Order: sequence, then structure tokens, then C-alpha cells
Amino acid sequence: MKAAPFEYLRPASVAEASAALGRNGMTTAAIAGGQSLLPMLNLRVAFIDLLVDISRLDELRAVTETPSGLQIGALTTHAAIEDGKVPDLFGGLLRRVAGQISYRAVRNHGTIGGSVALADPAADWPGCLMALGASVRIAGPSGARSELVSDFVQGSYSTSLAAGEIILGFELPRPGASLRWGFAKVVRKSGAFASSIAFVVTPGRSAPVSVVLAAAAARAQACPETAQHLQRGTATDEALRQAIARDLAVHVPDADAYQQRLHTATILRAIRDWRAQ
Repeated sequence: MKAAPFEYLRPASVAEASAALGRNGMTTAAIAGGQSLLPMLNLRVAFIDLLVDISRLDELRAVTETPSGLQIGALTTHAAIEDGKVPDLFGGLLRRVAGQISYRAVRNHGTIGGSVALADPAADWPGCLMALGASVRIAGPSGARSELVSDFVQGSYSTSLAAGEIILGFELPRPGASLRWGFAKVVRKSGAFASSIAFVVTPGRSAPVSVVLAAAAARAQACPETAQHLQRGTATDEALRQAIARDLAVHVPDADAYQQRLHTATILRAIRDWRAQ
């Protein structure tokens, strides 16, 4: 099947792209890597009037290390992160996450900005960036703004992007020297959508533990009960299982017995990964 007819525009600047995406009376979409949008258009799951190609906007590719952390441009590909072209401030977490996204052919074209903008519940980057306390930088008709990724992603395929707004990139706070992280992911086969993803991050010696579960609900969710048990440092496996169960009851109340076991096992694997560092 082929996509329904649409107009195509390749803007020369972010401002021009913003103006095009904000056209009144038109359904518009930005495309960069196109690894999710093009299949959706071809299957006619999505319909648009105007496709705005931002893939040539070099200003969205910049990756900058600053005293306060790391800025990653929205057009940074998964492969670039996997290959170490992004400064490794997070002990290899970003490289490990990127390297497990779909297939290499997809990682060569898919971008971190596109992943977060689409807000697929099974995507890796929203949960990872939430666990790291990252913010998304956005430009639009009203100027530039910044918002925590945890607030930006509002639900399944839903974000706070308004008409004419475009993601510029992400700001990740610099972690402390004693950063610890754990990551676990369950997929049926290589390249398939994830069935469960978990992140456990402690950005510094006295920093709070962050536990995030993705691919379970409409959006990635923090697991505060589990995090509190880890923060105390004395939690047994049974206590952790009970804490995870309470978090799942809040965020995935309709989970069946298999899903409960799946997400519990994924979080426990991420915790073991975290404890091993």
C-alpha cells in the first residue's frame, strides 16, 4: 500500500520549518529519519496534508558537552550514539540503549528526536531520558521553551508539542562520578517492539534513585515505591517484589498475571544490573 497524496516541503531553517508545521487548516508532520512515520503513512494509519522534511537542518545535529551536562540535537541518530559519537557522560548507558533499538539499518536513520516526538509507548528513549532527568528543548511561533521529558510525553503517541513547534534537542544533566545505572529490555525477537523496558539510575552518591518502566502503559512511568526501597539500601527481593507490585497496581492496573510477572522480572533484572556497578 502507498501513502495518500500529500504536499512535501524541505525547509532551509528551523524558523521556516516551524512556520510550515503551524499552517492553519492543514494536518502537518515533520520527518527526519522516517523509520516510524513512513510505514504509518504507507499503511494509511496516518494521513497528512503536508510533510515537512527537517533532515537537512544541520543546526539540529549539534552535540555539545557543557559544564552542566550534555546537549544532544534532535537529529542525532541512534547509530551515532551507539558508535560513541556522543560524549559518554553516563557510563555507557546511552550506547547500550541505542545499540538495542531495532536493527542497524533502522538505527542508521532513526533519530532520538523522532523517537521522543512520536511517543510510542514501546520506545526506548522516553524512559531513558526520564530516568536521567533530561529536558526537551522546543522552538515554535511563541519562541523557545524547555520542558522535562517526563512532562513532555503525555500518553500513547501524545506530547505537549503545539502547532508549529519543533524539537531542537535534549539537555541531560551531568551526573556525578558515582553514577550507577541498570537497564533491561524484553523483546520477542531482534527488531521487534519491546514488551517491557526498565531503567534504574542513581546520578550521584547522594542522589535519589530513579526507577522507570516503559512499554507497559501508555507512557513510561516512574516507580516510586521501588525506588524508595532501593534508596534505603536494605530491600530484600521479596520486599522489592511487593514494592514493584504496588507500582504496577498504579500504572498498569489492567495487567494480567503474565504481564505482571514480565514487568516484575524486567525491573528486577535492571536492579541486578544497577547493583553490579
